[in-house]
Amino acid sequence: MGTTATPGFNADTLRKGVEGHTAADLLSLYADDAQVRIVDRNAQPSRPKVLRGRQEIGAMFEDIYSRDMTHKVDQCIIQGDHAAYSQSCQYSDGTRVLAESMITLRDGKITEEILIQAWDE
Repeated sequence: MGTTATPGFNADTLRKGVEGHTAADLLSLYADDAQVRIVDRNAQPSRPKVLRGRQEIGAMFEDIYSRDMTHKVDQCIIQGDHAAYSQSCQYSDGTRVLAESMITLRDGKITEEILIQAWDE
């Protein structure tokens, strides 16, 4: 795990949010005006899915954390007001998901995230 130069945000904070068991744990890391851009098989680079604000982001997290799956931060690097991390997830049936995120921080909160994800089919 990396070191931090951003007050209030560090690798342990990120790990607790991602690996927590409720959407609120992770949503607490985001600024009110945060934006998440998702690229995957369904939302390709020219047409990413964009979530704006804690309400839209929170709705996505509520959906994700309602599923029978585990989340694990594999690696995290924090430098100044940016961080990057790898996340692996697994559903109870063995289906795996891998996600890579680049985030921008302001005052210890995530303001922007680019999330690239892939899953077993």
